[in-house]
Amino acid sequence: MTVFKSQRVSYYYFVLALLLFGLQVLTGLWLAANYAFTIPQGIVDIFHFGTARSFHTNLLVLWLLLGFMGGAYFMIPEETNSELYSPKIAYIQLILLALTGVAALIGFSFGWTQGTPLLEIPPLLDILVVIGALMFLFNIGMTLIKAKERTVISWTLLAGLLFLSLLYLFGHPFYKNLSNEFYWWWWVIHLWVEGAWELITASIMAWIIIKVTGVDRAVVEKWLYIEIGLFLFTGLVGTGHHYYWIGTPEYWYWWGGIFSALEPLPILLMVWDTYTHIKDRKNEIINPVVWTYIIGSAIVHFVGAGIWGFAQTLPQVNYFTHGSQVTVSHGHLAFFGAFVLINLTIFYYAIPKLKGIERFKSTLGLWGFWITNSFMFIMVLAFSAAGILQSYLERKMGLGYMTAQAEMQFWFQVVLVCGIVFFIGTVIIIYDLLSLKENKAEA
Repeated sequence: MTVFKSQRVSYYYFVLALLLFGLQVLTGLWLAANYAFTIPQGIVDIFHFGTARSFHTNLLVLWLLLGFMGGAYFMIPEETNSELYSPKIAYIQLILLALTGVAALIGFSFGWTQGTPLLEIPPLLDILVVIGALMFLFNIGMTLIKAKERTVISWTLLAGLLFLSLLYLFGHPFYKNLSNEFYWWWWVIHLWVEGAWELITASIMAWIIIKVTGVDRAVVEKWLYIEIGLFLFTGLVGTGHHYYWIGTPEYWYWWGGIFSALEPLPILLMVWDTYTHIKDRKNEIINPVVWTYIIGSAIVHFVGAGIWGFAQTLPQVNYFTHGSQVTVSHGHLAFFGAFVLINLTIFYYAIPKLKGIERFKSTLGLWGFWITNSFMFIMVLAFSAAGILQSYLERKMGLGYMTAQAEMQFWFQVVLVCGIVFFIGTVIIIYDLLSLKENKAEA
């Protein structure tokens, strides 16, 4: 049961985020189909690849941000023992961001775009996003200022959200020099996922572990400090491993590669710390779905961002694989483990409480977890196979783009099949979360 009335606002963020999650996966299927088969030009002209890609990547950013914001609106009242400063601002902000998202998707369909991947929405809509972010930061900040209690977790969450918003501003200016454009673009994208978003996910992970296991807060907060330092230390300099082909000095390849190789360390600490909590917990875990998603997020985060990232981050490898389907394989698994699963974790923790549910059947939630995780991993293996083949044919043998694409087609047919099953798992999760009911027998 929720304690604070203002937490209710988070439910609407969760619902919209889940619907956009489903739409994002659906557009991903269309992209895979474009690689797997030769689609008639008449169909491609209706919804071409570039537009679909804009849909897929920007929906990813939007629904993850809505999930983070909803999670913050649910967490902060409990962490501060105070109601939100203004639930009205939270509702207005949600409407503003939803309308901006709809306008962006319609605009992409008519070629209204800024062009840079993941930051493609035009300047006019960028202004609306900034206004929405400022409303959010003001609301959370004022809640903390007026709060009865303040914790490390709440301040870390605010720092991550503030960092996320400030970085977004660097994606707005238009540079005449394309190298400068992509230099700053990589700072925004890389430090979102290796800095700001990691602070947010670390905060959410720590908070949910405390809530689910009853482990001592001091233990979690101690590791939180270490994780924050390592994420920022490795993430800042590690950005340099993206600087291929944009005219930056060569020393960045080594600095970026070496520091990026250190990025798995905080993830490994998180996995180890999570294992410690499982081993030492004394309280019964009432919600097995939440615990499954916590462990899944920690492990897939480490494998996707850590192992898959390390496999391609050193300059000798990155020279051949940069921008290939190998990069795509790393991106899919890292985003899924680090951010998708942590959002689904907070959803499965918060939505039952918002509905006043103490116990619920976990069958569908667990099915959705295992289906999405299993087929995401197979999909990533197929992306990796396609990327290795692409790197060899294009960058070692010097064959043309379309020749390499023809040789990769089989692997994208595997990706498409896995994507369809993954979409089924996604629908199961969305249906389960939106239709949760009290399990009176267990209760």
